[in-house]
Amino acid sequence: MSSDFEAYEQDFGTVTAEITNKIGKIPKLSGEEKTQLVLNVDKQLEEVRELLEQMDLEVREIPAQSRAMYNSRLKSYKQEVEKLEKDFKRSRIAYSDEVRNELLGDDAISTESQRAHLLDNTEKLERSSRRLEAGYQIAVETEQVGQEILSNLHTDREKIQRARERLRETDANLGKSSRILTGMLRRFCRLHIHHCITLGVKKHFLLF
Repeated sequence: MSSDFEAYEQDFGTVTAEITNKIGKIPKLSGEEKTQLVLNVDKQLEEVRELLEQMDLEVREIPAQSRAMYNSRLKSYKQEVEKLEKDFKRSRIAYSDEVRNELLGDDAISTESQRAHLLDNTEKLERSSRRLEAGYQIAVETEQVGQEILSNLHTDREKIQRARERLRETDANLGKSSRILTGMLRRFCRLHIHHCITLGVKKHFLLF
């Protein structure tokens, strides 16, 4: 099942990369060309939503001990799609640099500076968010590995306990068998001695 999830991940990565590239082009277009690109991106976003649904179904089939890691990855992809959808909405109403300069004139310089500063801060926030998400995913995966190790140790402990119980039962059976054999040997010795004494007495009477 995890192989199917990873296949969907690859498709997700390819399609979202194409969407990101096209969203960047939308503000620079106008007329029919812009309309067609908007429709194309809208269609690809629907395709991405379907991939998320397929990944969600695959996660439900993954064993419980490994599910947390895949749930974390799926959550990250859902957040990525939400961001793409917001960027897409903004791009549909955004002006290109040429149109903005034409409308604003000298004020465009100040506006562009503010926009660059805002984009710089946004990129820093996104990088910090990605680092936090990566750290969280590593923590989840580490916790999962720890749980698997504890589960294996518990299983091994149960096996060792069962082996000890069988060993004690074997020792008890051997002790019982040893006592039985010792008793049989003693009875045999007593019978042998008794037999020898009886033969000796008979020979004595026969001689006299």
